[in-house]
Amino acid sequence: MTTTESSSYYSDLEKMSVRDLLVNINKEDKTVPLAIEKVIPQIEALVNEVVKKMKDGGRLFYIGAGTSGRLGVVDASEIPPTYGMPQGKVIGLIAGGDAAIRKAVEHAEDDVAQAWKDLQAHNITDKDVLIGIAASGRTPYVVGGLKDARAHGIVTGCIACNTGTEIGKQSDFPIEVVVGAEFVTGSTRMKSGTAQKLILNMISTSAMVKLGRVKGNKMVDMQLTNNKLIGRGTKMVMEELGISDAEAEQLLKEHGSVRKAVESRKGHARN
Repeated sequence: MTTTESSSYYSDLEKMSVRDLLVNINKEDKTVPLAIEKVIPQIEALVNEVVKKMKDGGRLFYIGAGTSGRLGVVDASEIPPTYGMPQGKVIGLIAGGDAAIRKAVEHAEDDVAQAWKDLQAHNITDKDVLIGIAASGRTPYVVGGLKDARAHGIVTGCIACNTGTEIGKQSDFPIEVVVGAEFVTGSTRMKSGTAQKLILNMISTSAMVKLGRVKGNKMVDMQLTNNKLIGRGTKMVMEELGISDAEAEQLLKEHGSVRKAVESRKGHARN
């Protein structure tokens, strides 16, 4: 039996009070970052490869099914607004297509050939990196996608929550983080999903920093898509240039990004 399917450390959950349920879930959740700490070297190796490929014009792909697929889609979708990267530089694909983001598609994860078809629709090449996400480490959709990608010379990585996994065997840069039995037996949307989310955050954030999308600790290329972000950007420009709120907002709206607003004024000052 795999670790992700092993029996919960807790019994008679239905007899627990709400407080006890919450306390025990929280107790289990606290173990996740400690498990991830053990695989930081593996995460580092994958991030370095992602950065190298993206600096050369490559893209980052995620594939997964169910919770794992949704997490990949979420991470990919947040890169353009957060870091100003063009759409299509980080792509998340889920078994069953976009409809599966909201509603489970029966047996979509069991098709070993579909992932490669989905990847081909985006013209994946050996310039790109593919990361397969599967808590069990044996989802056919993900295993097949990674296997086909490797056959075409594409660099592969994975995020699994068992050891010695099938997706690990198909990955050049495997990440296998063992978080132990779930609070509800086999419910890998819990600790396993949390671990996958945290690792995806680590991968994409570190890559974006190394690709120059952060200055100091600020998201200087974020898209100004709502009033909250315009306010945040205005504050960044104010702090960087030492100017008034009104002047900073005008400069930001004129140039469309914190980076361009700051560079315009600093460039003018140099001239």
